[in-house]
Order: sequence, then C-alpha cells, then structure tokens
Amino acid sequence: MRRILPWLLFAGLLTSELAQAAPKPHVITFGKVMTVNFFVGPTEKNTVEIKIRPLYVDNRLVEFTTGEPHEITDRLLVVRQVYRLNDRLPGEPRKGPSFLWQRGGWLTVNRSTGRVALLSLPDFDPFYSAASWYRDYVAYCGLSSDGEKLFAVVAQVGTKKPVLRQRMDEAHIGDLPEAVCAPPSWERQPPRVTFLPQGGQKTTWAIRGGAAELSGPALPEEAK
Repeated sequence: MRRILPWLLFAGLLTSELAQAAPKPHVITFGKVMTVNFFVGPTEKNTVEIKIRPLYVDNRLVEFTTGEPHEITDRLLVVRQVYRLNDRLPGEPRKGPSFLWQRGGWLTVNRSTGRVALLSLPDFDPFYSAASWYRDYVAYCGLSSDGEKLFAVVAQVGTKKPVLRQRMDEAHIGDLPEAVCAPPSWERQPPRVTFLPQGGQKTTWAIRGGAAELSGPALPEEAK
C-alpha cells in the first residue's frame, strides 16, 4: 500500500495539471439582426438600409458584422465588418459623437483561440469591392489607392502575396452607388473564378494552389 500511494498521488497531480493546461473552448455567437442606415455613393447623398448583427466571443461583444459568415474550416470563419464612425466636425457643439455606420473589411474568427482579427486584403475597397469566397480563397475587384486602376484579385487566407492581381480595364467609378464588379463566380474541379467588371471584358482564371492562369475556354472573343 505504501508503494501504491505515491503513484496514486502522482497520477492525481498529473491529471490536475493536464486539466488546467487544456484550452477552454470559446463560444462564438451572432446576436439579433438590426437594421441601420448606410450612406451610399462617394457624395454620401443617399442612404440605404443594411442588416447588421453583433458578434460575441464568450458573451462579450467584440464587433458588428453584416452578411452571412463563410466557414473556411471547422475552426475558422470569416465575416464582413461594419463599424460606427464619428462624423462630428471640429467646432460643432460637443453633444457627443455623431456616429455613421460604415462597411469595413473582412474579419477572421478563430473558434479555438477566440481571436478576431481584420484580414488584410490587397487593393480591397470597403465600398466598391464585392467579395466572393470559396474554400480559403476570396475573389474581388480591387482598386488602386487613386481609384483609377481596377484589378482582378484572388487572395488566400494565411498568405501575404495574392494568388492573382491582374490589371483590368480603367476604373470608371464616377458616382457609382454600387460595386465596380459583380461578385466573382466560382467553379470547382478545377477551381476557376470569373470576373465581370461593369462595362468590361469577362475573364476567367484557373486557380492551382498559390498560382493562377488565364482559362482560355472562357474567353472566346480573345481566342478568335
């Protein structure tokens, strides 16, 4: 009995330490849908209603979101961010912030760690870029910082360099109230994505790992 007792104590201590070291599961939930006004167009003359939802991690509010989340894996999802921006001008009466709702970028949400982070997407414009997700890839029409160049972009979560960043037509933004491109459409086996900018040429790209190449069959006009 004296020989067994130390082993029982050791086993109890080891079990206790393992229980303390085991990561606690995080609970990711979305709150009740709310409808807010959102300004559209570069002049911000008109408003539209958008539906937003709060994002909670372990019952703690961390962000506001819009649209449906995209499940990348059973542990990682992405969702579009919205936030409130203070619109009070200098010199205006200090009655408190005057908040306007704005669309932001995309957030990654890790169920294992509970971490929520803003995803860095090259040339992504929060107003003019409409994103389309497939697996861990996201495709969208990106804009240069001066708003004059339009790019077909495919980015992959976890990589810094985009899989595709191809110059397309000149970006004729003007007073567009919507995105400069429709959300790109995806196909599988093999993965392909098609871009269709407003008033521009449709292009389709085959995605192979971290590379992209122009898919000839989808471009009959150029093949002639």
